[in-house]
Amino acid sequence: MAEKEDFLSEEFNSFLEIGSIELEMIRRYQHVLTHDAESFAAAFYNYLFKFPATAKFLNKYKDNGSIDVLARKQIAHLHLLISSCNDPNYAERQQKIGQIHYQQGIKSIWVMGAYRLYQKHLQLTIKNSAEIKENEREALTDNLNKLLFRDMSIMLEGYWSAAAHKAEQEKIKAEKLQQQISDLLTNIPQVIWSIDIINNKPLYISPTTEGTSPISMNPPIPYLAWTVNEDRPSVEAAWLQALSGEKIEIESREYGPCKRLRWFKRTFHPFANEKGEVVRIDGIMEEITDAKIARTRLERLANTDVLTGLANRIMWYDHIDQALAICRREKDRQAAIILLDLNHFKYINDTLGHPAGDVVLRQVAQRLKEVLREGDTLARLGGDEFAILLPHIDNGRTAARMVSKKIQHCFEEPYMFGGHELYLGVAIGIAIYPINGHDPDTLIKRADMAMYTSKRSNFEFQFYKEGIDEPYNKQIHLVSQIKKALRDNEFELHYQPKINLNKNNASGVEALIRWVHPQHGMLMPDSFIPIAEQMGLMKEITDWVITNALRQSQQWRKAGISAPVAVNVSARSFQDHNFIKHIEGALNIAE
Repeated sequence: MAEKEDFLSEEFNSFLEIGSIELEMIRRYQHVLTHDAESFAAAFYNYLFKFPATAKFLNKYKDNGSIDVLARKQIAHLHLLISSCNDPNYAERQQKIGQIHYQQGIKSIWVMGAYRLYQKHLQLTIKNSAEIKENEREALTDNLNKLLFRDMSIMLEGYWSAAAHKAEQEKIKAEKLQQQISDLLTNIPQVIWSIDIINNKPLYISPTTEGTSPISMNPPIPYLAWTVNEDRPSVEAAWLQALSGEKIEIESREYGPCKRLRWFKRTFHPFANEKGEVVRIDGIMEEITDAKIARTRLERLANTDVLTGLANRIMWYDHIDQALAICRREKDRQAAIILLDLNHFKYINDTLGHPAGDVVLRQVAQRLKEVLREGDTLARLGGDEFAILLPHIDNGRTAARMVSKKIQHCFEEPYMFGGHELYLGVAIGIAIYPINGHDPDTLIKRADMAMYTSKRSNFEFQFYKEGIDEPYNKQIHLVSQIKKALRDNEFELHYQPKINLNKNNASGVEALIRWVHPQHGMLMPDSFIPIAEQMGLMKEITDWVITNALRQSQQWRKAGISAPVAVNVSARSFQDHNFIKHIEGALNIAE
């Protein structure tokens, strides 16, 4: 380091023509030149306090009382300038002072201004001092100017060296940060880019571009060349919105280098200048293929029947809403709601099992699809119940009658499972918009009533008509009465003797249920048991009969009467896995 500073001093001395003669003259007048250093320091800082920039800097020292320290440093520097101008370590000290000035935020122009003040002070001293020979004033002034230039140059060399070192450190830091960002962008799957709208050129493309679309950016819209033709208009429309200053997102399908169709989401972020003009669009492009597939799968699960792939109840209702909205706009249009319920399907499930039932339901769905138009909606509502919507038709009754006959043909040929030929029938109920109702719920309810009439009367199909719902309403009313009768204990058991003809004596009794109706008197089983069977109330009735028959048997045993009691049980009870437990519980209560 010292060798470098020595070389620096020698270089400046040679270039500025500072030799031993010049230095000897300065040493000879050293006491004169430094005599008034204190007043120079005061004038030096008074001058600097006149300028807002330097005053703001110096006020920090003035506020904490250290301005005198700076003044003493200036006096010491003037002495060193004059007395140690040829010291071998002088150049090194000057460079360090320059480095410190840079680190403390002193501007280089302030340094040069300070040396200008040194120059003015020394020139006045040389001009006014009587101790300096007249014939040496000019030479002394020239020598001091050379010395000041050398001193200032060495200090600024240190100043700029510190600045260059900091700039190099900042450059290394920026390069390191840039590398970290590049590594980060390389590791994330999204493609990030920025387009200069004015010059129509890319400003930045993230490293993941090659894995997504290894071709040119094709400004102004990145990756448009890979977008499928059907989706390009929507992407171009989104780009125009971004050009108008609106942030926009758009999903589109892309064919990448692997020739595999993928889904991407583009986000356009416009950037405007101070005039509000969009000059740049930043964007991010993210693959969403997996999310799109999952979303589509969820939508399919939410709107379709898993077993048959047909529309489910939710989608069917939605299609009805849409169809009725069209019919309301086009006054001469109608729509038909058709409900189907398979006959004898329960027998297949009971005898061959639910796997057989599932196979048959899929076969039924396939046959029904083949007799419908493309615009019709076929749905499975659950169990063995299907539904059809015939939207925006001219004559609902004519169209529904034609379709219903085609549906009946679907059940003329047997269905197959494991070599078995399975014959099914179907009950069909129909409601027409706007003849039978103006909203989905009403139309579906009335189609259901018509279907129930078709099943009960063994009709091929049945249109809804006024009064058809009376038996249905009576049935619903009867169901609520049965539940009330169970709760209020309106049923009673009559016991019919069982005669052993061989022994000519009673071998037991059979429990027979009767309903003591509050309004209709004694009702026989045939007036309410079939309804209870259809509406799923037999379990409650059977439990009541078994429990009360066992209680009566217990009372007879206590009275010394031995009379076995027989109870009639619905066939559906034997399909209940908890039936035996119910009997065991009733027996425990009766003991």
